[in-house]
Amino acid sequence: MRDLLLCPPDHYGIEYEINPWMSRARGADTPMVQAQWRGLYEKLCSLKANVSLVTPQPKLPDMVFTANAGLTVGRRFIPSNFRHQERSGEAPFFAKFMEERGYEIVWLPENLYFEGEGDALFGADALFCGYKFRTDINSHRAVADLLGCLVISVELVDPRFYHIDTCFCPLPDGGAFWFPGAFDEYGQRAIRDRIPDIIDVPEEEATFFCCNAVVLERDIVLPQGPDKLIAKLRDRGYTCHPLPMTEFLKAGGACKCLTMFMPQRESCKV
Repeated sequence: MRDLLLCPPDHYGIEYEINPWMSRARGADTPMVQAQWRGLYEKLCSLKANVSLVTPQPKLPDMVFTANAGLTVGRRFIPSNFRHQERSGEAPFFAKFMEERGYEIVWLPENLYFEGEGDALFGADALFCGYKFRTDINSHRAVADLLGCLVISVELVDPRFYHIDTCFCPLPDGGAFWFPGAFDEYGQRAIRDRIPDIIDVPEEEATFFCCNAVVLERDIVLPQGPDKLIAKLRDRGYTCHPLPMTEFLKAGGACKCLTMFMPQRESCKV
């Protein structure tokens, strides 16, 4: 059973614009927000995940995207240092939540921007970390030193895919699926070298944020829309659970953005 952290969307809304998807002129529909979040919560519970809930806070509408809260490996939690002031207020609430549950809280230096599982995902034998739009590449060295693991730094070049979890999803069989156009040439080579068995997602399906998926063993929870990708994953023996995520896509997030693993991995040993 996997332990996951979600945050109810009580205060979620498009209140500012910090990525290309967000527009205050195109607000979220509150009843649909509640229904879509509840659908994700119930689906994860039905897949035998142990889901904890952090209390949402007023004036922090993006706190619902718990993947950005930090990175948890074993009993250590590295809280995020958010690049945008609009989100910086989230960090103390997540740190307190994790500390109350017995995690050691390890803060990075304030001058190193790092946005947790949004830009740090374990795949194959490494921790793949994205940088440029939200996370600083210098934070990757600090994370590697803290955890004692191999970090592969890859540059994101398309502002629509501002976190690595929006365009890259490792699989437990050692494969992955991704939108290669989100990465520079070096990043593409680095990922293909480490994960040769990888599914390329075309741009028309990548815009569904289909790589923003929660993988629980052989079950994959992802946004509705990428039918070709779903067919390929089913051919590999995965059971896909597409869900409507339209109201969260308005803020540039989907299933994985709304979910943090506690921990993402028990240790950095592979």
